[in-house]
Amino acid sequence: MVERADSDPTAKVTAAAPRRAWRRSGWWAPGEDAKREARGLSAWTRGRAVAALAVLTAGLLAFHRAVPNSLGRLGSLLEGFLPWLGLVVVVLLGLALLRRSATALVALLLPVAAWTYLFGGLLLPGAKPGAHDLVVVQHNAGDENTDPAGTARALADADPDLIALEELVPQALPVYEKTLAPDYPYHTVQGTVGLWSKHPLTDSRPLDIKPQAITEPWSRGLRTVAHTQHGEIAVYVAHLPSVRLRASGLASSWRDESAALLGKAIAAEKLKTVILLGDLNGTVDDRGLTPLTSRMNVADRGFAFSFPAAFPLARIDQVMARSATVGHIRPLPATGSDHLPVAARITLEGSVRIP
Repeated sequence: MVERADSDPTAKVTAAAPRRAWRRSGWWAPGEDAKREARGLSAWTRGRAVAALAVLTAGLLAFHRAVPNSLGRLGSLLEGFLPWLGLVVVVLLGLALLRRSATALVALLLPVAAWTYLFGGLLLPGAKPGAHDLVVVQHNAGDENTDPAGTARALADADPDLIALEELVPQALPVYEKTLAPDYPYHTVQGTVGLWSKHPLTDSRPLDIKPQAITEPWSRGLRTVAHTQHGEIAVYVAHLPSVRLRASGLASSWRDESAALLGKAIAAEKLKTVILLGDLNGTVDDRGLTPLTSRMNVADRGFAFSFPAAFPLARIDQVMARSATVGHIRPLPATGSDHLPVAARITLEGSVRIP
């Protein structure tokens, strides 16, 4: 007598095991999708929470100005780290793929489009150098920098036309002057900010951007005129007050007040072409710097995160210009400061005095 192979109990157990493992792995046997759809778990109904988060992220990107600043300056806090919402989009994409949710994937098109519109251009390569370009370097040198000579040499290695420095302390200033003198014979220092130039400087003076509540001596702004082969350029160097993150929110009222004073001074500037270099303690998306960003062009290429130097999260060291274009901006190698230097190329449109 011959027994049929399918009558063997072991064979039945062996055949059933892969099917159970198949279901446990999350990949369903034929007909399983139909059962899940019958329970309302189709690709279009799964992942609704992920889709909602995607829409929220898109809203924050597109309408960040609508986030109120009245409560702890939440709007400025969001805008300070706005580019990093791109990482949220990446995480949501992973969740959407894990959930195999068509709804979430479609919803993610919204934050992707918003982020690309706001920041995609910064990823493009910079234009080729032109005949009317200036190279500038901005750096908060740090009042605890133990190697000012090395810092000065590192900045000079970028071969800029202008070098702006903040947090110049008395003991380090002679070192900067001596180290930069061979290549930068012209310089002006007002308080704790300074400018070194390959071009002659005239009409240098301190700039009053001190918040009203500060009563002690405080000089962190200057204005001068650089005489270049392209004409006269008004150059401003500024170090706006620091902001602090507290339990009550972002403390930036002094920074905002100082930015308003600086913006007013630039608006009154008689020279057409203006370059602003400084540690502004805010990103160009931060509404606290609107008195400046509404009047001046900002870099159109490059993120150049500059602070903190150990793990840069934001660019608070800025290069802006009026009647000129700020091209690609890039970070330079770390120095002894807690900021990274940034270098930018500026294309001039011409510089004439406004009557």
